[in-house]
Amino acid sequence: MKLIRSTKYVTIPKGVSIKIESRTVVVKGPRGSLTKDFKHLSADISLVKVSGVLKLKVEVWFGGRYELACIRTVCSHIENLITGVTKGYEYKMRFAYAHFPVNVTIVDEGRTVEVRNFLGEKIVRRVEMLDGVTVTRTEKVKDEIVLTGNSLENVSQSAASIHQCCAIKVKDIRKFLDGIYVSERNVIGEF
Repeated sequence: MKLIRSTKYVTIPKGVSIKIESRTVVVKGPRGSLTKDFKHLSADISLVKVSGVLKLKVEVWFGGRYELACIRTVCSHIENLITGVTKGYEYKMRFAYAHFPVNVTIVDEGRTVEVRNFLGEKIVRRVEMLDGVTVTRTEKVKDEIVLTGNSLENVSQSAASIHQCCAIKVKDIRKFLDGIYVSERNVIGEF
């Protein structure tokens, strides 16, 4: 059954400005600017004032089950963009090894991670970070790196790329648990 109209609102906090042009959303805040393209969806995205408060409205006309599910998805993406430009995201990753200590170096001012001596191999694994993601080494905790950035998608994809560069190939993964794993996901400033 198709609903005639379905609507969901996203509240815009103070200090954040949103610009919408043909389903491309640009969110600007104190930490920078993020852009997300929703042109693949048949949804109306607009800015409206509801009882004196500026809100972003996502609306679908005559939507079926899957079109209605897209409303919540678009709102969640925009809320993640707002959180990114106001607070930012942080992923912590720990190195796990049994015998050969994994050596991770950060080069290009936190833009590239190099993994050496993984399972005693001589190959150097290089992982480039996506736009806006920086990597730092923690001083307090041994064998830990921290990825920070404004875009949740870029930070989490960079963490996944680091994790996947250390995949165990021809050994029993139940026994060989070496690798670099995500240990914590945070919004910067919230613990």
